[in-house]
Amino acid sequence: MASIPLPTPANPLRIGTRASPLAMAQAHLAAAALAKAHDLAPEALEIVPMTATGDRIQDRALAEVGGKALWTRELDAALDAGAIDMAVHSLKDVETLRDPRFALGAMLERADPRDRLVLREGVEATTIADLPRGARLGTSSPRRAAQVKRIRPDLVPVLLRGNVQTRLAKLAAGDADATLLAAAGLERLAMHDIGRAQPIGLLLPAASQGAIGIEARADDAATLALLAAVDHGPTHRAVMAERALLAALGGDCRSPVAAHAHWREDGSLRLDVEIYSEDGAEHVAGHAIVTGEADAEALAHRLLGDAPEAVRRLFTA
Repeated sequence: MASIPLPTPANPLRIGTRASPLAMAQAHLAAAALAKAHDLAPEALEIVPMTATGDRIQDRALAEVGGKALWTRELDAALDAGAIDMAVHSLKDVETLRDPRFALGAMLERADPRDRLVLREGVEATTIADLPRGARLGTSSPRRAAQVKRIRPDLVPVLLRGNVQTRLAKLAAGDADATLLAAAGLERLAMHDIGRAQPIGLLLPAASQGAIGIEARADDAATLALLAAVDHGPTHRAVMAERALLAALGGDCRSPVAAHAHWREDGSLRLDVEIYSEDGAEHVAGHAIVTGEADAEALAHRLLGDAPEAVRRLFTA
């Protein structure tokens, strides 16, 4: 077998990323993993930041302005043009059905998939169930809004967009009384003491939450071979089960769905799923042991068959 051509300072591996602080932190994690796996000099890796369309729009929900493609459009164009060799993504923000020109070459080991409850100064609560009556919970996620309304119908979801720092600033300014942020993102930003992790049994996470994916051009065998060395197999299999379920549900970024696959002590992979109506008043939940994408797809079809019309119409339109 031919050896993999390694990047050098004269011909560095260009790693594309969004320019937000969290995205940059994740790109540095990917670079560190590649440097360690292939014994590369730091100068052999170049991080190329760019501003995504989704980062420019702060006043509207993502579903209203183009969906998850707003996080990947610029990186996709750069990757396709050969301006970068790979792109690092928060997989939660990546469309379920991707352009076949790109291949998901690696996933880093998944971080904490839970949400954390972050409170405005003066508000006290341990979980969303403890929030003061009528509290305003800031979020742009249909999944979080539906879950919150199901648990506490009196709470008022308000739109809160932006990167982590922006949302924390809006919370401090009184735009909301509380918000939910991904624990993995806060950890990657070294914000270890921000918020309280919510039990997965209370708030099932979004599909792919906590997972970092690295894409390359599908015809770039050399880069894909480099990425294979940093792929975390258990994470990859679990997240692909979640993404297969999303594809089979046929929803979009307006569809409230939570999905989490986790490895059990007996070595089996359990996939838990909940799908909701927009207001959270109706929902259906289920789980399955999955050995491949077909099992995840079967679970999706079973849930759709069991779902009330207010839920089903959000996934079959």
